[in-house]
Amino acid sequence: MRSGVPGFSPERLVEARAARGLTQVALADLSGRTSSSISRWEAGEQLPEMDALGAVARGLNLPVSFFLNPPVSHGKAPMFARSMAAATKAVRSRVEARMRWAQDISLKLQESVDLPAPTVPQIGAKDFREIRDDDIERMASECRKAWDLGMGPISDLLLAMENAGIVVVKERVDAATMDGLSNWSDVDERPYVFLATDKQTCARSRLDAAHELGHLVLHGGLTERSLYDAAAFKEIERQAFYFAGAFLLPAESFGPEVWSPSLPAFVSLKERWKVSVGAMIMRCSNLEIVGDEYKQRLFKHYSAKGWRKCEPLDNELTPEAPRLLSRSVRLLCDERVYTRSELLDAVRLPANDVESLCSLPIGYMSNEGSVSPLKLRGTDGQGNVVPFRPGRS
Repeated sequence: MRSGVPGFSPERLVEARAARGLTQVALADLSGRTSSSISRWEAGEQLPEMDALGAVARGLNLPVSFFLNPPVSHGKAPMFARSMAAATKAVRSRVEARMRWAQDISLKLQESVDLPAPTVPQIGAKDFREIRDDDIERMASECRKAWDLGMGPISDLLLAMENAGIVVVKERVDAATMDGLSNWSDVDERPYVFLATDKQTCARSRLDAAHELGHLVLHGGLTERSLYDAAAFKEIERQAFYFAGAFLLPAESFGPEVWSPSLPAFVSLKERWKVSVGAMIMRCSNLEIVGDEYKQRLFKHYSAKGWRKCEPLDNELTPEAPRLLSRSVRLLCDERVYTRSELLDAVRLPANDVESLCSLPIGYMSNEGSVSPLKLRGTDGQGNVVPFRPGRS
């Protein structure tokens, strides 16, 4: 009979260490255990004793119960990250683990709250090489039509995505190599998007969100293996960026507004469309409004002005924020379905992680004081509604 804590999940220890960005050696130092012991626990070769598990849990700032809850299998759909280079593996692993935690929270919330049903069109391609630019233009239009967005500027992209049943997470990752991540979960058949806030501006964040939406629409049928071929990955990323431009800047409406494809003209359009000048240049190239030589000239002037680091209006346009998870948590707490401590016990995560992943104010989950009433329906003022209603038990 094996000694140690029964029910211990080695996968959860691997996931937790990745989420904290720690090596086995670093975790060993924090917990006062040996790295060889941690290696054996993660491999499932040995079970930790309760005192050892408690030390590891404290080192990772997680409750012991977290390690007694086997992870849910979300299926084989790949997680799309902006870079698959070896140098970013640790960052990718950390963000993927954080994404899984967000999915765990979402699944627990869905036991009591009905989130909007996913209405994300999918192209259905099993091979990215089947997808043509005309197909991408068509899917961008289909997505706008399915979400009743019209052909004009999208007033709040994250709200539109959440209305369509996409769970969006925004969190700082402290890495320049990671802008976003997306994944279809088989558990709730729901798409998830993780956006980094490290270099956040409104226009950049919207492009990142639309890029991840492109992966959800175009690449849901791809396998993980295709992402590790450099040439294939480059084309998959190009397709997602192409979708982002087509979705944010439709040919039928944006094209006629480009009265002069110049930097001053693009700046004047930026406030209306909330899309970066750089993305507009690329969209004009895709629409053949400008040729390759003129595009390169525009980007040369763009770089000379220092706009690759900061464009005009970047400090004036307000970045969008996710609402779906935060409003769901607030609803359950306001309606006394859970106390905040009970909800933390249910998701088996500490307050600061739940606050960060759910875009809640710092201290919200640790404060059991009075709460303000929640409006059960949130709109952006233009008819886009995020519906909330208590789920049936």
